[in-house]
Amino acid sequence: MHAAMRRLGTLLFLLFLLFGLGLPAGGRAAEAPAARVVALRLDGVIGPATADFVSRGLARARSENAGLVVIEMDTPGGLDASMRVIIREILASPIPIATYVSPGGARAASAGTYILYASHIAAMAPATNLGAATPVAIGAPGGGKPPAKDNDPATTRPGKDGDSADKAAAPKAPRGDAMMAKIENDAAAYLRSLAQLRGRDADFAERAVREAASLSADEALKGGVIDVVASDLKDLLARIDGRTVKLDSGNVVQLATADAAVERIAPDWRNRILSILSNPQLALVLMMIGIYGLFFEFTSPGFGVPGVAGLICLLVALYAFQLLPINWTGVALIAIGATLMLAEAFLPSFGALGVGGIVAFVVGGLFLMDTEAPGFGIPLPFIIGLALVSAALILAVGSLAARTRKQTVVSGREALVNSVGTVTVVSGDGSWAQVQGESWRVTAPGPLAPGDRVRVVGISGLTLHVERIVPPHSAIERSSS
Repeated sequence: MHAAMRRLGTLLFLLFLLFGLGLPAGGRAAEAPAARVVALRLDGVIGPATADFVSRGLARARSENAGLVVIEMDTPGGLDASMRVIIREILASPIPIATYVSPGGARAASAGTYILYASHIAAMAPATNLGAATPVAIGAPGGGKPPAKDNDPATTRPGKDGDSADKAAAPKAPRGDAMMAKIENDAAAYLRSLAQLRGRDADFAERAVREAASLSADEALKGGVIDVVASDLKDLLARIDGRTVKLDSGNVVQLATADAAVERIAPDWRNRILSILSNPQLALVLMMIGIYGLFFEFTSPGFGVPGVAGLICLLVALYAFQLLPINWTGVALIAIGATLMLAEAFLPSFGALGVGGIVAFVVGGLFLMDTEAPGFGIPLPFIIGLALVSAALILAVGSLAARTRKQTVVSGREALVNSVGTVTVVSGDGSWAQVQGESWRVTAPGPLAPGDRVRVVGISGLTLHVERIVPPHSAIERSSS
């Protein structure tokens, strides 16, 4: 009996060891593999190309079963729509994502602050900063809200020590712009929700939106805005090694990054093309080239090159517009302005159409973009310069066309008028003359003789009306007789 109990105990002990060795990840079932870390580099303005790059990079990291994705970032901000696409990708990612503001001197302003708050791990390099997340839209009165007065009770509230320092949730003074107020409130609520999701300082999130507040890396670490300050990527991976991250799916992942291999993914040709096309100034120039190319093709059919080039440029411009936050009223005004400037070159409007076209073009350029995010605005000097260059080009083409219409025709039937020929045959069936190397039937008011020089004065079907050219000496002889 005792022997049977010992054998049963031994068997249970062996089974326990078997399960313990067979499931080494039992306590670490959600631990991320230490074999690979994918690093995505974001430099410059956040736009459609950036969102596409991040989406593709995260998809590649998932396919390669990476343990961590690091987004190295240096951005002044960007488009709200592109930023939200990136944040949705981060929130839905089954892989932990760390956003790292680097190198020294970099920033995560505006849209970059939102992305940093949304990431599972927020890190910064020394001498970097984040914040200034106030949304800016075209038409904002005065470019922002007026500064608050020091003792204004509407904009301050007592702090813990009785000081009027905390302005995060203070009521806002009327700004005279309901739409901007709605945009600002939406942005503040969005960033605050991300802060609450990640357990970060929500008060600074509010101030970053409403007051354009900014923090340095050390201040952000002390204030609970970020998790780590690291000198470089290797230092960051060493500092977060062993950290536990809770994903939005509910899974808990323990990072093993100290000795992980880093794979850096750079933008490919598709992302570079999207980045170029996302420039609103280039899209505007392509649109104008397309309009002018199609116009020249319609007015001078058969040439081919202007029409084909214009159609391609116009389609590319429309594709670029659908990537950007475009106000289509601005596009319509630009098209109307270009049409009026084209009409000025061919209609006697004494400048009315041309001036109206320039005005419509400039106003359309101002209305074209629905945002003034860094890198996506169209400067007024650029719009005015493009309008003046377009007007000068159209006037030059119109003047050339007018001069061409006044020139003598040098080909075709009309070119025979005023041509000089020689009578070759005079018979009862009619007279024939050699004109421009061809034999033509001719008629004249008076009699003709072979060898007479004649000038064409008109054409009727295939018959030329001519008049005989009297040599100068014949006229002198007739006057003396």
